[in-house]
Amino acid sequence: MAKINRQTKTMDGNNAVGHVSYAFTDVAAIYPITPSSVMADDVDKYAAAGRENLFGQQVKVTEMQSEAGAAGAVHGSLMAGALTTTFTASQGLLLMIPNIYKMAGEFLPGVIHVSARTLASHALSIFGDHQDIYACRQTGSAMLCSNNPQECMDLGAVAHLAAIEGKMPFIHFFDGFRTSHELQKINVWDYEDLRDITNWDAVEEFRSNALNPEHPSTRGTAQNDDIFFQAREASNTHYNKLAGVVKNCMDKVNGKLGTDYKPFNYYGAEDAENVIIAMGSGCETIEEVIDYLNANGKKVGLIKVRLYRPFVAQYLLDVMPKTVKKVSVLDRTKEPGSIGEPLYLDILAALKDSDFSQIPVYSGRYGLSSKDTTPADFIAVYKNMESETPKKLFTIGIVDDVTELSLESNEKIDTTPKGTTSCKFWGLGADGTVGANKNSIKIIGDNTDMYAQGYFAYDSKKSGGLTVSHLRFGKSPIKSTYYVNHADFVACHNPSYVDKYDIVKDLKKGGIFLLNCGWSVEELSKHLPNKMKKYIALNDIKFYTIDGIKIGKEIGLGGRINTVLQSAFFKLTGIIEPEKAVKLMKEAAKKSYGRKGEKIVNMNYEAIDRGAQDVKKVEIPSEWKNAGEDESKAQASGDNKCLVDYVNNVLKPVNAYKGNDLPVSAFLNYADGAVPNGSAAYEKRGIAVDVPEWKPENCIQCNFCSFVCPHAVIRSFGINDEEAQNAPAELKYINMTGLPEMKFAIAVSTLDCTGCGACAMICPGKKGEKALVMSPIDTQMKKQVEFDYLRTLPIKEEVLNKFRDTTVKGSQFRQPLLEFSGACGGCAETTYAKLITQLYGNRMYLANATGCSSIWGGSAPSTPYAADENGHGVAWANSLFEDNAEFGLGMALAQKANRDRLKSYVEKILDSGEASEDTCESIKNYLNTFNDSKLNKKATEDMVKKLEKVAECECEGGELARKTLKNKDMLSKKSIWMMGGDGWSYDIGYGGLDHVLASGEDVNVFVFDTEVYSNTGGQSSKASPMGSVAQFAAKGKALKKKDLGAMARNYGYVYVAQVAIGADFNQCLKAIIEAESYNGPSLIIGYSPCINPVSYTHLRAHETPEHLVCRLLLEKKKKKKK
Repeated sequence: MAKINRQTKTMDGNNAVGHVSYAFTDVAAIYPITPSSVMADDVDKYAAAGRENLFGQQVKVTEMQSEAGAAGAVHGSLMAGALTTTFTASQGLLLMIPNIYKMAGEFLPGVIHVSARTLASHALSIFGDHQDIYACRQTGSAMLCSNNPQECMDLGAVAHLAAIEGKMPFIHFFDGFRTSHELQKINVWDYEDLRDITNWDAVEEFRSNALNPEHPSTRGTAQNDDIFFQAREASNTHYNKLAGVVKNCMDKVNGKLGTDYKPFNYYGAEDAENVIIAMGSGCETIEEVIDYLNANGKKVGLIKVRLYRPFVAQYLLDVMPKTVKKVSVLDRTKEPGSIGEPLYLDILAALKDSDFSQIPVYSGRYGLSSKDTTPADFIAVYKNMESETPKKLFTIGIVDDVTELSLESNEKIDTTPKGTTSCKFWGLGADGTVGANKNSIKIIGDNTDMYAQGYFAYDSKKSGGLTVSHLRFGKSPIKSTYYVNHADFVACHNPSYVDKYDIVKDLKKGGIFLLNCGWSVEELSKHLPNKMKKYIALNDIKFYTIDGIKIGKEIGLGGRINTVLQSAFFKLTGIIEPEKAVKLMKEAAKKSYGRKGEKIVNMNYEAIDRGAQDVKKVEIPSEWKNAGEDESKAQASGDNKCLVDYVNNVLKPVNAYKGNDLPVSAFLNYADGAVPNGSAAYEKRGIAVDVPEWKPENCIQCNFCSFVCPHAVIRSFGINDEEAQNAPAELKYINMTGLPEMKFAIAVSTLDCTGCGACAMICPGKKGEKALVMSPIDTQMKKQVEFDYLRTLPIKEEVLNKFRDTTVKGSQFRQPLLEFSGACGGCAETTYAKLITQLYGNRMYLANATGCSSIWGGSAPSTPYAADENGHGVAWANSLFEDNAEFGLGMALAQKANRDRLKSYVEKILDSGEASEDTCESIKNYLNTFNDSKLNKKATEDMVKKLEKVAECECEGGELARKTLKNKDMLSKKSIWMMGGDGWSYDIGYGGLDHVLASGEDVNVFVFDTEVYSNTGGQSSKASPMGSVAQFAAKGKALKKKDLGAMARNYGYVYVAQVAIGADFNQCLKAIIEAESYNGPSLIIGYSPCINPVSYTHLRAHETPEHLVCRLLLEKKKKKKK
């Protein structure tokens, strides 16, 4: 068969799978989960655009309520004769396991494409490893691995071809993020070529054998102990043939493409002595290492596992060099308690009774949760095999100073092919840096003969967090599946990063550094750390600056400076001729923004021109070479030693982008995943461009600004004369309305503000003049000390008594116990959650569904849920996505059980007659307020004091008091809350939510109704309105929004409210208070439009959802006045 020429295109692994899978799919049953959602979304978009599969039809795409539902739909669709596909990862794949067993047992040719991802254990992680796919190795499904986006395209076809011909389901997997989201220039299948190698007889056989009333049969029966075993063994012949079917399909692909895909592929020296066996993206880097080592006289190799199930030992032995003396098996997983990791055990079994049965086989773990694994790490594996005292069980990529398993990897070598240009970009989440870099890769990959690679690393914040883009371009194929650590070009798109991160450490001698700032040379000398200045000067770095923020404001793009900086990148690197680069960028801008109108397109055209014109070369002052040492950064301090230790030992290194360097011992105290509350207050990220400035002369003391602030950075304070006199000199304050003996102040935590502007938008001001205006952050830095001072002052009882928490104004004098989260600027979700913590945070259990709210609420290293001056605060926990209601109910039941036990003790004390009258009255007050969380807290505190005296008695009452006091922290009524988004409550977790509401228990549910799956990128949910366009609804949602509130109301005993905080502050506050005070289940649905995934028609340019609701409220009030 003649080798075909295929079209090249720049895409990631998910895109590749989406393209190839569409060809073989009749039906796609889908559900979103990171990092696999892109595959399903691509298929949906293709179908909406009218693309035809190999059968001349558009794929029938249906979004299910969960992965378990998607697997059930796949199973049923296959049973009825449609070739069916789904896409998933991690916990989603585990939810499919029961159906995978069924599909394998019934010989159904479905394909599950998996962006392999970490499973939640002590913590959740969305990043990649093989824990999920290994959990499926016993299901009977075939398992096929791809190592890069090109293999996703090629072997994705093999998975479908072999499933059809082999009559067996296939799990086709590849590394989440490292492969699923890595952009590469690859060759793309033409569907006609796929048609040529499809076994059409097998397709027709599948359809003719389908379940059908025209020729009925009974399937899925129950069998007893007399025949089940034999029937199960009858499948052996199918599995014995399956590996041969896969090899045959690989040969068909090889014949078309000129490739050499096999169940196992060998790479390296023909006479290799030391060989690594592995699967996944790490193999790409190992190949680079092999080229480097063998060129330097070593004899090493690699066996890449492609067909993991069925595992055929002979195929492995066929490619093993006869000269091999030692083998190291690398597993990207951890199975605690096992005698060995899965692939290692398979290899041991395969080598037994072979010519290699006596060679040493070592076991290594690597790359959990996408842990970056460098060439030096893999070199350490080969060195370990050469050692006279090798470690038989080891880890790489980390420093294990506890169990001493890690291999040292101190070498800093560059194994990328010569001629490769490596680039690194430090950006701010949502500033457009990642999007611009993806465009750059596509421009270069699709318009030149160069190879291109792009990978994007993110921190755990939402928009506003750190992004680091790793780009490579060159004339040779790029196999570098690790971070750029020898860069030719580095760009820093946020000037606040220069003293937070070691930005230039990976820049090669003579490399180019671009800094987005408006600083002169004198100002650069002042603002840049000495370490950076010295490195630039001593390594002949070509240093350039551009004031992207200024250009963006002048053009009208605001903070979206990505196009400006992209243009500067092309000019400085010269990867493409400048004129051609400008032309291609403008074509890309028109394609990206054309539907937004000519004005937006022209803005981007001007940004491209200005980016190329306004970049300035910095003449390096000679004194930079002699720059001294920087002052060491201050350590955190405070009374809470547990919190301070965590901040200094974990949070600060992680936030400095040095988490990869932390040893295992740093986490011994946190091995179970529990971390102290309140660490977010130590971050002080300083990411805003503009922050609010208070103008007291225009303030009416309404506290609206504090009420709408999503991050609790703007607060109102009541202070007395003494506190005012001791305050920082520049603190502004005015007489407090209603309490003339007190002063009123508004303060802003400048370094925690995200600059969303919701406070300034909502501020009514006086006589048309705002009391809050947005000012450049540099002008407000001195205000931070004012906020820090006021935050330490006690909250005044007279203020709390005057302004009740049942009022909007009064609620904002209460301490928020959700502060400085990593949520997007303008987030509506945090505004609700913050308010709830102001009311109930000091006695609150919070079960949080996985999603946006669990990421801004509990992503390492920061913890935004805090504690009050008594150490009481929000007890927050996350289980999974689908089970949050049940998880929260469990908390409620535990509290009920513990309190009932303790209640029985105090009732016995009361009945014993041994307690004093005061003690009896205290106990009675406790019992009378037993179900009121607010009153019972005070009653409990009083009773505990009395019981401490009773406990001194050696009587029965004293014994009961001592038993009670052992668990005194469980005595008071706690406020039980469950929070999550509409993906949880309307879809995957609805069954559990319905059951919990029906239980009648005293629990409170708050739904953040974003009307899409926000955390996974904006997929349609049952909360999405009819006609809305979102991912998984490319044609627009056909059905109306589910009325969750009406469904809950049907029980007749569930409190239900719907709120929109920006539309009516009072109604929102009242609903929350009523829900919590109701002794039974409550459901509050809070409208929470998301800033990122969905374009709301009411949103104006650069307007956040918080802006939207605030503006609509003001417009509503203006209309009322008219």
